[in-house]
Amino acid sequence: MHPMRVVGVRVELPANQPVVLLREEDGVRYLPIWIGAVEASAIAFQQQGVQTMRPLTHDLLRDVIKALGVRLEAVHITELRDDVYYAELRFAGGITVSARPSDAIALALRAEVEILGSDAVLDAAGIEIPDEQETEVERFREFLDQISPEDFASGA
Repeated sequence: MHPMRVVGVRVELPANQPVVLLREEDGVRYLPIWIGAVEASAIAFQQQGVQTMRPLTHDLLRDVIKALGVRLEAVHITELRDDVYYAELRFAGGITVSARPSDAIALALRAEVEILGSDAVLDAAGIEIPDEQETEVERFREFLDQISPEDFASGA
């Protein structure tokens, strides 16, 4: 398993499909995962420090986990099967719960736990970006700095 860092979310054109981009912390691969608009907003809200008046679903889940006295230890992106990504929430005591990667990532950011990608997923879908393309990644980061969570609320 490889530690992953969330680079950010953006809308992929022309399909207007949100994508979350993860980067391998101990390597050079990026992992793009296409997600829903609600999850894109949840991830973007957390990355930008947006506070809502009432808890959103991922905030609620974090609060329920805490209230039950359980500790979320990590999120694992475990599998890519038939173009569908799979993830697991890993809790103390060896308890695992299957989850969509988008929900797992949104929860991991809120709970401040590690996101790990499996070798199999990174080998199958990881993208190496050569040094000359780093400027493209930098432009992506600049784009993320300028986009707001409301940009994902188009109802796609």
